[in-house]
Amino acid sequence: MAVRKLQFKPGVNRETTRYAAEGQWYETDKVRFRRGLPQKIGGWEQLSANTYLGVARSLFNWATLSLQNLVSVGTHLKYYIERGGAYFDVTPIRATTAAGDVTFAAVNGDATLTITDSSHGALQNDFVTFSGAASLGGNITAAVLNQEYQIATIINGNSYTVEAKDTSGNTVLANGSDTGNGGGSVVGTYQINTGNEIEVPFTGWGAGRWGNGTWGTGGTTLAPMRIWSQANFGEDLFFAHRGGAPYYWDASNGVNTRAVAVSSLGGASGVPTVVNLAFVSDIFRFAFCFGANDLGGSTLDPMLIRWSDQEDVTNWTPAATNQAGSLRLSEGTEIIDAIQARQEVLVWSDAALYGLQYLGAPEVWGAQLLGSNITIAGPNSAVYSNNIAYWMGINKFYYYDGTVKTLPCELRSYIFDDFNQGQADQVICGSNEQFDEIWWFYCSGGATQNDRYVVYNYVQNIWYYGNLARSAWLDSDLRDFPLAATFTNKLVNHEKGVDDNETGVPAAIAASITSTQFDLDDGDRFMLVNKMLPDMTFEGSTTGAPAATMTLNPLKDSGSGRYNPASVGGDSNATVTRTATVPIEEFTGQVFTRVRGRQMSIKIESTAAGVTWKLGAPRMDMRPDGRRG
Repeated sequence: MAVRKLQFKPGVNRETTRYAAEGQWYETDKVRFRRGLPQKIGGWEQLSANTYLGVARSLFNWATLSLQNLVSVGTHLKYYIERGGAYFDVTPIRATTAAGDVTFAAVNGDATLTITDSSHGALQNDFVTFSGAASLGGNITAAVLNQEYQIATIINGNSYTVEAKDTSGNTVLANGSDTGNGGGSVVGTYQINTGNEIEVPFTGWGAGRWGNGTWGTGGTTLAPMRIWSQANFGEDLFFAHRGGAPYYWDASNGVNTRAVAVSSLGGASGVPTVVNLAFVSDIFRFAFCFGANDLGGSTLDPMLIRWSDQEDVTNWTPAATNQAGSLRLSEGTEIIDAIQARQEVLVWSDAALYGLQYLGAPEVWGAQLLGSNITIAGPNSAVYSNNIAYWMGINKFYYYDGTVKTLPCELRSYIFDDFNQGQADQVICGSNEQFDEIWWFYCSGGATQNDRYVVYNYVQNIWYYGNLARSAWLDSDLRDFPLAATFTNKLVNHEKGVDDNETGVPAAIAASITSTQFDLDDGDRFMLVNKMLPDMTFEGSTTGAPAATMTLNPLKDSGSGRYNPASVGGDSNATVTRTATVPIEEFTGQVFTRVRGRQMSIKIESTAAGVTWKLGAPRMDMRPDGRRG
């Protein structure tokens, strides 16, 4: 009989088989490594019980001159400013009708209202607010009509429908007295068109790349999802969605004031009308549009960069008296992302990485090719942390520390062999500086929303992964915790507590880690494990009796599947519990087993609320048990 200490290399390796990667970890979920040892990740807690409309795809944090700590939240339906846990709708207005241009029609017993407005320009799911309407004569009162509605269906370019509701959101059915049209003073105020929640495939003429499909059948491509980009211009906010106009939100007007088009500001000159990415440089504060229409044109050039005059978000017309200007990148077909680095602005096209540097007049800004023949997954798949840029490509990871390099990853095939390339724009990347981590969230092969994450720890140079659904991520020096957006329309503070508190009621976070297979000598003999001696701490747990389960999984041969019976006369798993409280902690001293196999792996798992744990170096009593099974 011999006692063997189980010590595995930190990080996870899925680039080889469970047996060939002996001495390493193979599977993780909600587990990280600190000082080389695995532990459960921190919990998360809702920022507030309030919710927003739509799926959030971007978060940005800044502070005003009056020290208001604000977060902008861009969803596929609206744009918000979060303050103190409340969400203020600052979505810009697209159009406002003249009084009397809007009329209503109701049908007895139905909640559907038909609205007539010539050339309304609205899309399904757009938002419109009615004012000045009079009662239709019955249940459809003025209070029912004069509020914000989301458009249910588009009938044609002159009419659409909404579903009548009261001010509490309850459905209201018209009756036989609702024969009016709202009167001649109705005004309709339309917010900018909404966007797609995810990448939506469509087929037809003009869809897809040239040459796709057969003659007359058209091609297939993806209608882009709504993605916002933003940066603070002093205490104000400069932002845009992909394929839209740039907007400006003035903090001095308060959170109840909507953003406006930059072109509507006083003194506006030459402002781009359609852009893909909005940005403000830390160096000398220039407003940038990456992917924009040229001066005097209206067609989006996805490789064109335009910038405003220094310290002036309204002046985009180049002149001898200002520093506004433009340049066009040459390598690639469109600009995907841009990030402020220490001494330059990093700009990714779909094929190259450029560095923008301030040169001063007359060129103002110049571009240098930093790396070519590269890829980037989407507009939110890069982050600058630890003075290094990290990003996810379409088939591997990269980093830039002065030179573009491939980031070695022992999870590469696991991730990219089961990665929904059609939803690559959903990839989000963010840092978790407290733990020296870079997080990526992405869609697995069959998913249409982010359901997995992968983490690179740049201090330990290791990787780990798991399952978690998040649509946006933010790690800011102005916040106590990393902030993430969920698919339940909430923001949550990560690394706060030990449980899933997204709903306000703590729920368990299931966390687990499984080793690769180990054997006795070179696996030429079977082994019998009679006893396990766990080495765990539950420090930080909030429940009085925290517990985790250790399980030994025996195999007859490598690749043969689990051995049956898994345990003879004993147990393959046992619960490790705390049996005393701090300051002196005692745990389950030993677990008696009779587990037999040629190879084995060990799994540590917790599934109860209030539990967090760290694993040390567990030991096992094992002895040879013959050469044949």
